[in-house]
Amino acid sequence: MYKYPVVEPEIGEEELRNVVEAVKSGWVSSKGKFVEEFENSFAKYVAVKYGVATSNGTAALHLALAALGIGPHDEVIVPDLTFAATVNAVLYVGAKPIIVDIDPNYWCLDPSGVREAITSRTKAIIPVHLYGHPCDMDAIMEIAERHGIYIIEDAAEAHGAEYRGRRVGSFGHIACFSFYGNKIITTGEGGMCLTNDEELAEKMKTLRDHGMDPKRRYWHNVVGFNYRMTNLQAALGVAQLSKIEKFIEKKRRIARLYAEELSSTEGVTLHPEMSWAKCVYWLYSVLIDEEKTGITRDKLAEKLQNYGIDTRNFFYPLHEMPPYQKYANLPYPASSAISRRGLSLPSSAKLSEEDIIYITGKIKEAIGYTL
Repeated sequence: MYKYPVVEPEIGEEELRNVVEAVKSGWVSSKGKFVEEFENSFAKYVAVKYGVATSNGTAALHLALAALGIGPHDEVIVPDLTFAATVNAVLYVGAKPIIVDIDPNYWCLDPSGVREAITSRTKAIIPVHLYGHPCDMDAIMEIAERHGIYIIEDAAEAHGAEYRGRRVGSFGHIACFSFYGNKIITTGEGGMCLTNDEELAEKMKTLRDHGMDPKRRYWHNVVGFNYRMTNLQAALGVAQLSKIEKFIEKKRRIARLYAEELSSTEGVTLHPEMSWAKCVYWLYSVLIDEEKTGITRDKLAEKLQNYGIDTRNFFYPLHEMPPYQKYANLPYPASSAISRRGLSLPSSAKLSEEDIIYITGKIKEAIGYTL
């Protein structure tokens, strides 16, 4: 067990009361009051009309693509640096992922690369708000609108993040969130699709429930999925959502402390926050320059582990992994360099100032930092 895990949920009495209420009600599966309450409350929080809760974030991505009718012969643009669920969902519907490099300044999908990747077959773009930092949504939306392309926001890691004062998840035709145990708010497992389109919302609800006609039980007009969220999960989510602003402020405070302690450490690039963004720092992450620090990212992680400090390497670029290599259009200089250097530090909302000072002290010690 790590003394300082990369992230852990913060669960209290409110969550316990809701879950107990759900259990006592007898509605422990996909029916029950908490599911609809969570859908409506989360949609309202993001300033979107409709929420469709799902069993997990990957299911949300798959559901979004299916509801938009994306399939074989279609192309979907995805960033090279993302969790594999983003590209896997594209493959689930038989579409072709078009892998695009990231912007090196803030680690998200590069709009200039998106422009170059557009073809007559491009049906959708999936911007991923990586590690809690928003994408440049004005640029991406302008491209999509010019070409008549769908936007599916992957906001799994960015609950509450803002682009020019507007919460992520409110830009695309559909936005997808994850509530896995390590996310800013959690339902254990779970996800959600958000949309302002009532017809899309109803379509996703039908597809989520095996494709069953909502007005004619056990009659199926389409092939659907079992992607429903349980009432138990939603009960946890309702309580978590009531605390989200406190969680985000804690995350941002932790980020400020990391920045203060590491800002003078040569060879350590801090987690970015662009002037137009409010980053929620799902995982506070840094880049390690081996030439300047005298230590590799992996060796630093190993040393920190000896002190009970958990870290996580950045995602591997999609183009490097066997299932996705055939979709690569090399080179990918930004994602390749950043992936090799990136390290996520303990980021739980529970961390104290003393914890951050200890962790950053061990980082400085490991790289031989001196004033």
